[in-house]
Amino acid sequence: MFRKAKNIDTAFKQVRLVAMVVIAGCVLICGFVIYQSYALASGMQERVYVLSNGKVLEAFASSRRENIPVEARDHVKTFHYWFFTLDPDDKLIQENITKALYLADASAKRQYDNLEEKGYYAQVMAGNVSQTIKVDSVRVDTGNHPYGFRCYATQELIRRTSIVTRSLVTEGVLRNISRSDNNPHGFLIERWRILENQDISIQNRR
Repeated sequence: MFRKAKNIDTAFKQVRLVAMVVIAGCVLICGFVIYQSYALASGMQERVYVLSNGKVLEAFASSRRENIPVEARDHVKTFHYWFFTLDPDDKLIQENITKALYLADASAKRQYDNLEEKGYYAQVMAGNVSQTIKVDSVRVDTGNHPYGFRCYATQELIRRTSIVTRSLVTEGVLRNISRSDNNPHGFLIERWRILENQDISIQNRR
């Protein structure tokens, strides 16, 4: 009888030990799962996704310093696009020039005034000329501020009787300023000048 009671007590202790081990394991597993869930949720909140052309892209935060070359080149390309994209529409020309002048200082305004005085924009409208630009490359020296740049581009002027292709080379410097809706890159083009703007081919239209 005593031996039977002892066996029952031993079995009870073993069952209790197994139950405690199982409970402890469940608690540890639940704690690990909860921790991982919070870590995953926190990580997902720190991610930003951008929808571009129907594709979802993940955006990564980076310092201003890391993005300077990319943003500087895009700023120069954007300025040249607005300044040199013209159609025979006075309102459209003014809109494009206004957008371009937000990105540059008085040196760009002087170039615009010179073209205006020479009647260039009047000729564009009178001759039904469409002008487009393709920026081939932009070289930016980010070693010293303000950052010097040189832009190489190709212009195409579509006239009633011909298509003229021109090479365009400009240079200037970029100064850091505050970002705004009109100037999202936070750069201002200074001392901008045109080094070369000459015809490289003329194609007759049928």
